[in-house]
Amino acid sequence: MLPGPKLDRIDLKILAKLQQAGRVTNVELADAVGLSPSPCLTRVKRLEQAGYITGYGAHLNLGKLGEFLTVFTEVTLSEHRRGDFSRFESRIVKLDEIVECHLVSGGYDYLLKFVTRGVSHYQSIIEGMLESDYGIEKYFSYVVIKSPFIKHHFPIQSLFGNSV
Repeated sequence: MLPGPKLDRIDLKILAKLQQAGRVTNVELADAVGLSPSPCLTRVKRLEQAGYITGYGAHLNLGKLGEFLTVFTEVTLSEHRRGDFSRFESRIVKLDEIVECHLVSGGYDYLLKFVTRGVSHYQSIIEGMLESDYGIEKYFSYVVIKSPFIKHHFPIQSLFGNSV
């Protein structure tokens, strides 16, 4: 993706506010960032078109829907050629229960985040991955007991606020 337009402090404020409250009205957003509604809407549209804003969505409380299990899994691949990584990634992206995938440095290759109905559901997915030859040499699972907090936003101001 090509770099978008240079962002100023107001653009960063808009991004920070929208990721915390995506359903905020344009008037409320404009007030929060110190603009009038028309220029604010113009900036939001520009940020969307430039690819800084990739979508809007709802944060769900899965616990209200029923029991579920979160598992972080460290995965080491058997082989380490470029094609092995590509094949692995193209296959796991199709598994709905894997909600995050990170290629990492260190003692293993990938950190995966699973959300499943329970331990047996998780185990059946892992066994399926092993039987279907995803190229996994070994894996380690970490069952989440409690999540004291989960942030659904990035620290925009802390990361990029001083760079404008």
